Formats: sequence, structure tokens, C-alpha cells
Amino acid sequence: MFDLVYQHTDFLIINKHPGISVHKDDNDQPLLAAVAEQTGDEKLYLIHRLDKMTSGLLLLGRNKTAAAALCANFAERRVEKFYIAISTKKPKKKQGVVIGDMTRSRRSSWKLETTKVNPAITQFFSTAGGEGRRIFLCKPHTGKTHQIRVALRSVGSGITGDDIYGNEAADRGYLHAYGLRFPYQGELQQFLCLPTIGELWSTAEAELALTKWQQPWMLSWPVLANKK
Repeated sequence: MFDLVYQHTDFLIINKHPGISVHKDDNDQPLLAAVAEQTGDEKLYLIHRLDKMTSGLLLLGRNKTAAAALCANFAERRVEKFYIAISTKKPKKKQGVVIGDMTRSRRSSWKLETTKVNPAITQFFSTAGGEGRRIFLCKPHTGKTHQIRVALRSVGSGITGDDIYGNEAADRGYLHAYGLRFPYQGELQQFLCLPTIGELWSTAEAELALTKWQQPWMLSWPVLANKK
């Protein structure tokens, strides 16, 4: 279900595997229970969420005080998040910013609107992924449901293996929470986690992209001209 990446006195960082839900099911959270069993924690607190198909870095609080402080970081947008994705089709633009309100669409899907009342904001780069695919590095500035999946779909590049917004079936949905950076008790915490599950991550193109993106927080990201 997960790999343990880092243990702090007040929080844990795990690499959640794809296909594992972080949401409660009948008041039970199997993922948190499995982590707590391994680390010996009596109770763990979910600080943020990842979609079931998404793998990668997930932050868990180890006590109520730490959880409140970490949640405040997210609420105040002091957390930098970086995701990598593989898409089936070339995007309308190779890099840029996707900004727009998100509204409910059919079934459990969302769609991007042209309005910007309370918009989802996502910066992205992309590079060739081999066999016509594209590899993306994304930096969301908001935490909307399905935000990156909808953003990439809106530029014509549905994520490979995404059964809602994608264009191609695969052995998994190719979205991975790659990097996290946030302040805690006066120190800047930063973590990177390479994807370990999924055959398309091991292509030469994917490995080259990840070599270029080893310090995503240091890159010159597309300008957020409309950011409030």
C-alpha cells in the first residue's frame, strides 16, 4: 500500500502506491491503519489527499498539534507541490499556466471553465515522452479535486491510464506526487520521491526528464500573470 519515506517526531512522509484510496470507507481508513501498524503510532492525521490512481508523497501528522500546524500550511498555501504525469497526446502548448473555475460534470468528473471566480491554478512544463506521449511536471497552486487531471485534459493531454479524463488504457494512471516543500518549526522541509510502479516510468525519455527535474523548486516556472 505504501513505502515509508521519512519519519519526523511530528509527521510522516509516505509514498502511496497507485490504486490505494486515502478516503474513509465506513469510518475506516485502511491506509492510515497500515502505516500506524508499521510505525507504532496510535493515531495518524491525514493532512492532504491524493486521488486513488495517484501515487507519491503523502504527509501524515503524528499528533493533533502538529496536524493543525501542517494543515494551516496547506490552507495558507505555503506548501509547494510538484507532480509528474505521462499523457497520451501532445498538448496545445508545451508549457504554461492553466487557470479557471472547476465545476461538476458527468458522473464523478469535473470540467474547467473560462471563468476565474475561485480558479484552479496549475503551472506546467512538458517534454517528449516517446511513442507520441508527453511527460509533464506540474505545480498546482490550489488543491481542487482532480485539478491536474482536468488541467492536462484541458490542454489536450489526458493522462495515460486515467479512466475518467484519459485517452489510453494502461497498467496504472500515470500521475505521481513527486515533490513536497513546506516550512515547519522554522525549517524548510523538502522531499522528492521517484515513481516505482508503472512500466512507462522506466523509459529512457522518462528517466531523462526526471534527471532534468531533480530540483523542481529551483526551476524558472511559467509566470503567474493572473495569480491573485
